[in-house]
Amino acid sequence: MAKVEIYTKFTCPYCYRAKALLKQKGVDPEEISVDLGGPKKQEMIQRANGRMTVPQIFINGKHVGGCDDLFELDGAGKLDELLAA
Repeated sequence: MAKVEIYTKFTCPYCYRAKALLKQKGVDPEEISVDLGGPKKQEMIQRANGRMTVPQIFINGKHVGGCDDLFELDGAGKLDELLAA
C-alpha cells in the first residue's frame, strides 16, 4: 500500500471529504495538521510548489494536489493505481 500524507486544518470541509475518500479506499493517511501555521505549514507550501490551501495530498512523496484533484484522479480511474503502488 502506498504512503499517503495529507496536510489538513481542523475546520476544513475539503479535508474531511478527502480523508473520507481515502478511508473508503482502505487508506489510513498520515495527517499533518497546519492549523497553527509554523514550520509544518511552510513545509507544505514548499512541497506543494507554493500552494497554500488545504488539503495538500502526497502519495509516495508525489504531490497529487488537493481534494478536487484527488476526486478527479478517482473519477479517471487513476487513484486506485497510485494507491496500489
